[in-house]
Amino acid sequence: MEHSGRDEERKSEDTADVTETDSSLSPQEPTLPEDIAFDCGHAVEKLTDGFICHYVPELKNSKQTLQELTQNQVILLDTLDQEITKFKECNSLLDLNLLFTEAKVYHSKLVNIRKEMILIHDKTTKLKRRALKLQQQRQKEALEREQQREKELERERQLIAKPAKRA
Repeated sequence: MEHSGRDEERKSEDTADVTETDSSLSPQEPTLPEDIAFDCGHAVEKLTDGFICHYVPELKNSKQTLQELTQNQVILLDTLDQEITKFKECNSLLDLNLLFTEAKVYHSKLVNIRKEMILIHDKTTKLKRRALKLQQQRQKEALEREQQREKELERERQLIAKPAKRA
């Protein structure tokens, strides 16, 4: 907007300068080095303004495009972060599933060990009972043998001749 006002001023100056330059370049008037320096400075200014006027709109468009690209890039980075988070969650879920599977395996092993321990306990209990019965039976047999021996000794005593009493 500001450029259009300046452009119009410059165009009118350009037209005036061209006429001045044309008249100053005529072979009738000798040009002084000061005039040439003034014309060069003025020409540089005009060229600079023209260059700026020509490329500024394109540069503004480029700037706008770069800003949009930057915003899109930020959005893509956020989306990528979210996807990475989802993948990490999936991996952690897989790890959890693996842990639960291992826990089931170890639980079944513990159940089997418990069953084996119960079986071993039952067997040891039966063996203890049998050992106790055998011990009682041996004691009973030993007692019966002892009683039998005592009976035999008693019988032998009774069979041994007794001296008769003289009365």
